[in-house]
Amino acid sequence: MAEEKTNRGGRPGSRSRPRSKGRAPLYAAVDLGTNNCRLLIAARKRDSFTVLDSHSQIARLGEGLATTGRMSDASIERAMDACRKIAAKLKAKKVGHVRCIATEACRRAENGPDFIKRVREETGLMFKIIRPEEEALLALIGCHNLIEPDVTNVLVVDIGGGSTELSLADAAPVQKHGLRGMLEKSPILSWTSLPIGVVTLTEAFAHLPEMERYPAMLERAFELVNAWRCADDIRALFDAGQAHVIGTSGTVTCLTGVHLGLTKYRRDQVDGQWITQAQMLATVERLKQAGPEGVAKFPTIGEDRAGLMMAGCAIVEATWSLAPNGRMRVADRGLREGLLLSMMQGPKRGKRRGNRNRRNRAGSTQMQTAMETNNG
Repeated sequence: MAEEKTNRGGRPGSRSRPRSKGRAPLYAAVDLGTNNCRLLIAARKRDSFTVLDSHSQIARLGEGLATTGRMSDASIERAMDACRKIAAKLKAKKVGHVRCIATEACRRAENGPDFIKRVREETGLMFKIIRPEEEALLALIGCHNLIEPDVTNVLVVDIGGGSTELSLADAAPVQKHGLRGMLEKSPILSWTSLPIGVVTLTEAFAHLPEMERYPAMLERAFELVNAWRCADDIRALFDAGQAHVIGTSGTVTCLTGVHLGLTKYRRDQVDGQWITQAQMLATVERLKQAGPEGVAKFPTIGEDRAGLMMAGCAIVEATWSLAPNGRMRVADRGLREGLLLSMMQGPKRGKRRGNRNRRNRAGSTQMQTAMETNNG
């Protein structure tokens, strides 16, 4: 059985509310990734939301995908189990607004469409396989209030199981108009999707002896990062002190927990935390010295994530080369939060068509992308 985590308390500072006849409508975002299947259920609270329930289950949907080009029967069954549990939660909570997105594993797999069809038939969940640029924008929306007021740009690093999305965004729309400014016009100036994530990079070099594995993963990650034609321009922004990084992924939050010396994971201490390049690379070095068994003993990592951590470290180290001496704002948020915000803040459905401005709705076919579609 795949590992399963349920957090009924939601985000720190939020609390579950008793259901009532006059309650606000509930929203849910479901993210089916290469390694995890995740759910957030929330109620709108002004320009944000309060999390009422969540679910995260390791499905390893992308296991073996790079070799076969297909999702295995075992990975499909793990994902189906996760989807059934999520569907049951949505029904029990009587959630009225649900969006389900699938990312790299389903984009890449030959049998991805068939799997999505089966999920719909057996659970009622209707997943849309989104494009990498939509994924990048959703992650940025989810992290919008981590953008500092004194920078011109932010570099968002979103490390997934099957791919890593990098996006350079203009900070001005958020600084001037908040979330609405970002939803009305995408602030992403350039983006790329690296075809490596913690699962795919781990599998690609699993055949090598342990001593050779990390250097090989790091070399591959550097090769892909440096192939992005905007790399030198981004380095110049950081050299001038005009930008900062936002890092959103399990790798980044786990490493930050190690850096902080946490004896158990604490979202309230990790989310929004600043970490320097020197601090992060020193933490990566600690993991390298600890070895596979030692990595699993760090409280904020554990056995379930330990096997993927060094691939994540290689991606962190390579992507941070774009931000020499830059600082990273750590985000324990991203895709699901961005999806919730775009649902809640977007135009209302069912209204008469007119000449109103069509706002960005990531995950929708009408999403307006004022970004450079540069796939490196």
